[in-house]
Amino acid sequence: MPVTLLEIQAADGVMDVYLHTPEDATAPLPVVIMYPDAGGIRPVAQEAAARFAAAGYAVALVNYFYRSGRISFDLSRDLGDPEARSRMMATIGEAPPAGVVRDTEALLDALATRDDLRTDKVGAIGYCRGGYMAFTLAGAIPDRIAAAASIHGGGIATDDPASPHRRADAITAELYFGIAANDPSCTPEQQKLLVAALDAAGVRYEIDNVDAGHGFTMRDHPAYDAAATELHVAKSTALFARALPRT
Repeated sequence: MPVTLLEIQAADGVMDVYLHTPEDATAPLPVVIMYPDAGGIRPVAQEAAARFAAAGYAVALVNYFYRSGRISFDLSRDLGDPEARSRMMATIGEAPPAGVVRDTEALLDALATRDDLRTDKVGAIGYCRGGYMAFTLAGAIPDRIAAAASIHGGGIATDDPASPHRRADAITAELYFGIAANDPSCTPEQQKLLVAALDAAGVRYEIDNVDAGHGFTMRDHPAYDAAATELHVAKSTALFARALPRT
């Protein structure tokens, strides 16, 4: 799949974005914003973007950690390294959600100048911290988001006043959640908060509780599960097909 490096002038510097497009694409292409997990932009994240591009989308894989540089962690190695984990947590702290939303708006404004892309309404998908961001985006800029998928997203419904579920009444997008079983970052109690908020707001959504561990979609993660990965691809692709028709 063709990949183009875009350098976007964002809130706090230049953000690198990797735009994956399908072979022999017919313009204009619908756009999906992809937020990786705490491991950042690495081969497995590029592979995930390429899969959705093959389904007919322009997938913008975003280094929303650009304030820390072009970071990349090997989770098969670094999750067990206290020093590397500390660096990952620091990197997340340097990418506050409000800042990431502003960065994404800058990206969408840049993409809107292109004739080969359709950016009036876009999709979003994210993994782990990226799943938190995809959900956050749906409530933060609802006029631009038609669909959002949060895959093993952490902290998506908590007592934090800034928790993204508190913006459910603003959401107009259709949502999909792939939640890992026994995930300490998305507990059954937190899921109840999520469902209550979405139901009260009348949001269209689907939740799968996947019999796999947190991080199940990434091949470099100890919890990688091939069947669970295929489920999230099928469900997310179907979501984007409904919300972002390619014709």
